[in-house]
Amino acid sequence: MSTSTTRASWTLRPATPEDLEPAAAVRAVVMRPDLERLGRYDEHRVRQRLRDAYTPGHTTVVEVDGAFAGCVALRPSEDCWWLEHFYLAPEVQGRGIGTGVLAALLARTDTEGAAVRLNVLQGSAARRLYERHGFVLEREDPVDVFMVRVPRVSCG
Repeated sequence: MSTSTTRASWTLRPATPEDLEPAAAVRAVVMRPDLERLGRYDEHRVRQRLRDAYTPGHTTVVEVDGAFAGCVALRPSEDCWWLEHFYLAPEVQGRGIGTGVLAALLARTDTEGAAVRLNVLQGSAARRLYERHGFVLEREDPVDVFMVRVPRVSCG
């Protein structure tokens, strides 16, 4: 069996202002099931929240086989990085892309010795991905789970 059918060729590139609407569209599709489950889905608001927070300089686009497939933002804060807006189109999920992208970002923050924080919706399957990469519960509320990951130090 060819690995090309199970593993996609993915790359990362800096985001541009033109990536905003494709990113907002992917966010709306990806977040809809969790937001509906929590009784918080709003067709306009789900896109507008990304539009209001979008900073191309902190955002990276994920391309799969040369096409826009998602995005992730790593925003600097006073004492850490905030991992935000990590969305992959449903058709590319489950192929190891999210794991690869997250590992690449965390390798960078580990080199800098910086903690990474994020929040994920209560009940989101994405939480398992973050836990596999060393994120632990910091606090939670009825809607969000806030997680943190301390930098990993390599010996050698």
